[in-house]
Amino acid sequence: MKQLILILPLLAASPAAAQALKVEDVCQKVAKHLLMTETLHVGVVQSFPELKPPRVRMTYSTRDGVAKKDMVDMIECEFAATAAPFKLTRFCVSSTCYSADEKNPENKSRFEEVRTLLEREGL
Repeated sequence: MKQLILILPLLAASPAAAQALKVEDVCQKVAKHLLMTETLHVGVVQSFPELKPPRVRMTYSTRDGVAKKDMVDMIECEFAATAAPFKLTRFCVSSTCYSADEKNPENKSRFEEVRTLLEREGL
């Protein structure tokens, strides 16, 4: 009985036990990494995993107590795949876009940083 009790916590922490992430979840992580925040409230989400490239658009707020209808900040994310590793290919916040082939060196660098953080998480 003691052996069974010790094994159960290991099973709960295994990747197979975790729910599969969707492109919406990973885009939310992109926003958190970019904005360097743990708190991100999501408003309206438009997700298109069936399109090529798979993409998602969502409104968000970093402030508590903001109604979804009042969230005006928006992020858009594009991926190479709909499952891990998702391979982030591009994201845009407001009118600024970040990608590996970005001409603006600061935007390209920030893209590489966010992509690296996702890759460290296996995403």
